[in-house]
Amino acid sequence: MNTVFIAGATGYLGRHLCAEYSRRGWYVTALVRDRSRARDLAADSLVEAQATDPSTLRGVMAGVDLVVSALGITKQNDGLTYRDVDYQANLNLLHEALRAHVPQFAYAHVLNAAAMRDVPLVGAKCDFVDALLAADIAHTVMAPSGYFSDMGDFLSMARGGRVWLFGDGQNRINPIHGADLAAATVDATAARRPWVDIGGPDVFTHNELAALAFDVLGRPARVTHLPDTVRRGAIQMLRLGIPRQIAGPAQFFLTAMGMDMIGECHGNHRLRDHFQNAT
Repeated sequence: MNTVFIAGATGYLGRHLCAEYSRRGWYVTALVRDRSRARDLAADSLVEAQATDPSTLRGVMAGVDLVVSALGITKQNDGLTYRDVDYQANLNLLHEALRAHVPQFAYAHVLNAAAMRDVPLVGAKCDFVDALLAADIAHTVMAPSGYFSDMGDFLSMARGGRVWLFGDGQNRINPIHGADLAAATVDATAARRPWVDIGGPDVFTHNELAALAFDVLGRPARVTHLPDTVRRGAIQMLRLGIPRQIAGPAQFFLTAMGMDMIGECHGNHRLRDHFQNAT
């Protein structure tokens, strides 16, 4: 039986990764910061360690065939930075994988990251990916377009009675459900694909996302298009000392809103169903 070591296992994607690898017959070892958060995790064994502290990782990857990292800051509020987690903690995992002679390392990245490298959240990930690509290990980089959960902002605005968009609203995205992304990850690592841009089965313009949100709520669509200069100005404002917990995700969201975010179509979960379940 092959063994997969999953970092970021208690996060949104990490939980789906554990479940999917387990479903496909892998022995799943999950890296967790706190065992109490992992009671319902689909894992055969737990490793409680701090990826930011390399001394706690010593020896934890013995006999592992594949490391998959979905590790990154989301809403943590413990003083750690993107450089601490998205870059350095993943680098610590990579170094331990190399020391343990793990043959393959996979990482959950961001679609179009090269065009967003000046966004701190993305830049830290890019620097880690540079290190991964240069390392003497087989790699798979999964670059998802965006999660269904990220589309909740459209539903929230629609509940408030109006959706605010930038420009003409014609930029496109095919967001993906975590379960579909996990399945695509297992497929990509099994095929030893070095890089795969991954999206969900349906492509939407931002206008279509707004219309979908209103339709699910059974309300008439009210959409206001703001000049794109407003979006660009907001990004600049977010760089002026606003706390990372607010500025980081907002800067990423606003930057991604200014481009197409379309990956290979995977999966069968539909955003309409996700919106309906969230109402």
